[in-house]
Amino acid sequence: MRQMNQAVSPGLWALAWRRLRADRVAMASLAVVLLFLLSVLLSGAGLIAGDWEDEVAVNYAPPTLMGPDPSLAALARPAAPAPPNAFDPLAADIDALKAELARKGRATQAVKAATLPFGADKWGHDVLKKTIKGGQTSIVVGLVAALVAVALGTLFGAVSGFYGGKVDDLFNWFYSIFTSIPSILMILTVAAVLQTRGVLTIVLILGLTGWTGPYRLMRAEYIKHKAREYVMAADAIGASGWRRMFSHILPNVSHVALVQMSILVVGFIKAEVILSFLGFGVPVGVVSWGSMLNEAQNELILGKWWQLAAAASAMAILVTAFSLFADALRDALDPKLK
Repeated sequence: MRQMNQAVSPGLWALAWRRLRADRVAMASLAVVLLFLLSVLLSGAGLIAGDWEDEVAVNYAPPTLMGPDPSLAALARPAAPAPPNAFDPLAADIDALKAELARKGRATQAVKAATLPFGADKWGHDVLKKTIKGGQTSIVVGLVAALVAVALGTLFGAVSGFYGGKVDDLFNWFYSIFTSIPSILMILTVAAVLQTRGVLTIVLILGLTGWTGPYRLMRAEYIKHKAREYVMAADAIGASGWRRMFSHILPNVSHVALVQMSILVVGFIKAEVILSFLGFGVPVGVVSWGSMLNEAQNELILGKWWQLAAAASAMAILVTAFSLFADALRDALDPKLK
């Protein structure tokens, strides 16, 4: 008997990837996002921008396209040796000691550059390396905080939507409290209460205040899916409530959580920049795009604009690319487009 080949219907993720590949803007945005993530990995491993704190240039060295600043060019050259003092009986011994130290490499002094590709800050740090290192902090904060917020929103939405009743009323009461206060005021309030500066603190602040959006959507999805046939069939064979929530329903609504995470990353990167700019963000010694913008506001008075341009341009490119990719991903995962 002749067997007939049955075509296998592609799944949700296969269809979504097919739509994304057909969208040139989405693929270009994905390439930009992956490039930034690669820079974060390389920076975290110390392969690039590991020496961003080295004073490799004179203070406020301008970008290469502008050429060296004549008023700062003299600082890039080593000072001329002082003429010998004939009346100093120890001059010859001191000169011999300096020559010996220089020969052994103990008193070598590198000549500082008068210009850099993207300029230098007031300490002589390379702005390009500083931007890469600052991006590592801002992007990690955005990704981890979004993961915390989506995890909390998914957990709360699953429990609230699946069980309903008084459990749903309790979570809705918390949701109403958090959404009744503007998000930026809630973030600043939690930051002022904690009174601790650090990357972990920023992650907790953003994660604990940003779960409301994922909660609202996941609650609606669980209310809709708990009455579906496959969930009732799992209940009929004795599956527990937690198993039905996270083994049966969650895989079918995970695309909602993924889209929410991609949207929250953009908002949390901007929130970290605002917190660091206002002084509630990263501590001294840790660089981020927000701390760079905080430093740049004083440099603008002196006409030194390159640190502001580097940090703002990097943040604008990443946020725009992430926003375009999040919109394309949401459209690709929309069941109405099947």
